[in-house]
Amino acid sequence: MAFSGTLDAPALGVLEELLLDPRLREPGVWTLDMSGLDHIDLACAYALLRTVTRTPEPVALTVRGARPAVHRTLRQAGLDAVAAFTA
Repeated sequence: MAFSGTLDAPALGVLEELLLDPRLREPGVWTLDMSGLDHIDLACAYALLRTVTRTPEPVALTVRGARPAVHRTLRQAGLDAVAAFTA
């Protein structure tokens, strides 16, 4: 899944709808490409964390290309506990 632009409160509803896609409920490996993401707020970061931690089967999650500010927000939300971060 690739992200770009800004993920903030106005985008939260759309993000949560996308994260409810049944294909994301299947076990496997997820890669979140965040190289095009300029900003993410804590509400959206928590939405990502909720999705990953509520899957019926464990998911191997990789966050790729997150800019320092995005990476920091994801860490503040606790995503670093369930994801690997790569450049």
